[in-house]
Amino acid sequence: MTDKQLVLALKAVADPARVKILRLLKQKGQCSIGKGVGMCACDVQDHVTLSQPTISHHMSILRKAGLVQAEKQGLWMWYRRNEKSLKELAHAVSADL
Repeated sequence: MTDKQLVLALKAVADPARVKILRLLKQKGQCSIGKGVGMCACDVQDHVTLSQPTISHHMSILRKAGLVQAEKQGLWMWYRRNEKSLKELAHAVSADL
């Protein structure tokens, strides 16, 4: 993980709402379109007290940091954690800082 990637990831997880979203995305069986992991934006909105535009903003930051992946599923945007990037972040924090 480069220093730039590390800074982006740390900024992304510095917000309590984004930490909550990452925790939600870790839960299995919560997706309304039947995916085993991850959630649609509407599922995230059902679990946090934020508007859809605010959730989209947070998801954009998480995606730019590489911590979340997104895929269009019909009318829905489906999000899942990028476990590889999250492990790299944890390793960078524990080993490099």
